[in-house]
Amino acid sequence: MTDSPARSPLNRFREDERAIEGLPIRLVIALVVGVASLSVMMSMIGGIQGLAVTELDAEPAPEVTTPGEQTVDVAVVDPDGGPVADATVIVRAGSAGLDGVATATTNETGIATIDVTPELGPNQADGTLTIDIKPPAGSDYADERKNTEILVVRE
Repeated sequence: MTDSPARSPLNRFREDERAIEGLPIRLVIALVVGVASLSVMMSMIGGIQGLAVTELDAEPAPEVTTPGEQTVDVAVVDPDGGPVADATVIVRAGSAGLDGVATATTNETGIATIDVTPELGPNQADGTLTIDIKPPAGSDYADERKNTEILVVRE
């Protein structure tokens, strides 16, 4: 079929009813390729150490104590075992009772000294106190995993 001089490319485009047929599938393909590319880029960015946070850990001493007034030293350390200063340590009741919440801030050696008075129920042989850490302000530290608990045992 030959084009007549009176039939311009613009007129052929307007008369072509097939143009929309392949558009939806092309959009779906472009979307799938775009999402896959974005996923690869995000996983690459997540692996960069500069953007990652560093998990803190609590090391209570002693880890096992008895009911009644006690003093517990909690060392806050980074993954390499280095001390973390200015972190807030929070001790709460777990399965052992505690009157309120006990808090302290770590010193330059990464140790917080906390006075607690754990209690056990009448028929309870042991229980735990939980430890949470609030990282220093403006740091790249986080406390997202569960920390070591303090075990309270009846003598």
